[in-house]
Amino acid sequence: MRKSRLSALAALTVAGLMLAGCSGGSLSGESAAPSDDAASGELIPVTVGLLQIAPHAAMQLAIDEGIFEEHGLDVTIQLGQGGAALLPAVSSGSIQFAVGNPLSVLVAASQGLEMKIVAGYSHQEQGVPASGLVVRGDSGIASFKDLEGKTVAVNAVNTLGDLGTMGLVEQDGGDPEAVKFTEIAFPDQLAQLEQGNIDAAWIPEPFISAALATEGMEYLGNTFDVIPGLYSTVTFTSASYADANPDVVKAFADGVADATAFAMENDDLNREAIVAYTGMPAEVVGDLTLEVLSGDLDRKIIEELSALALKFGFLGSEPDLDEVIAVQ
Repeated sequence: MRKSRLSALAALTVAGLMLAGCSGGSLSGESAAPSDDAASGELIPVTVGLLQIAPHAAMQLAIDEGIFEEHGLDVTIQLGQGGAALLPAVSSGSIQFAVGNPLSVLVAASQGLEMKIVAGYSHQEQGVPASGLVVRGDSGIASFKDLEGKTVAVNAVNTLGDLGTMGLVEQDGGDPEAVKFTEIAFPDQLAQLEQGNIDAAWIPEPFISAALATEGMEYLGNTFDVIPGLYSTVTFTSASYADANPDVVKAFADGVADATAFAMENDDLNREAIVAYTGMPAEVVGDLTLEVLSGDLDRKIIEELSALALKFGFLGSEPDLDEVIAVQ
């Protein structure tokens, strides 16, 4: 099982490199022809920045299903290399919307980059290993408190991975400042954990499934549980675009709500979309623990995230959430 999973992950890595420079289009990989409505100017063209990850495939599925056209929009996808990279593109107006992690949006807002969260997008079910920390079974790490003095790998520091870990260590009675974090790319973390170079790996799907299928590896917990319902990604735009185009923003937010609902109601279609969108092998996608998709936005969760990020120094100052959150 381990060999087949790791082979599939190798295929995923190759596919990711091949697709990294691609942008919107149909799931077949061909550019979708403009509809008659779009050609006649009846649909409003907008571009949304996404990452090439499983949850975001639902947006391409919605485009192919005509869901955004029902809201009067002609949506094009532009892929980004990371959530933080999408923020300048939204701020400059080169793209109108993006889906990215809420912490990056809060950090940008606290630094004067005026952003507005217009809808939710994805979160992980409480206690379900769609991502989280993996440790060696012989490490003696049985709780988050045990991470004191240990080294935890994350794909990037000052993100939801290390923030959630620190929050759970504190909730467990430990000293979050005693945890050491190091940056290692997701595909490389399992090997580093097996070799004893790190004590815990913070990884999402499909890497976490591969890790848990590896003999001697154990699941410690999901760092997103630090705040129940914590969003892994939200939908956002710039304040200037939102102020100038309130009807378009509402139409897009409504489209996201319908797109995520459609994906949740049609699991087989969604997994097919993930295969085409990410390049992951179908056998890997079939076993993925998928995140919960929803356009709903709970202000309280964003408030708790902002407070936690401020507490641990991820934010220099707390942003004005009345300005950041479009839906009050």
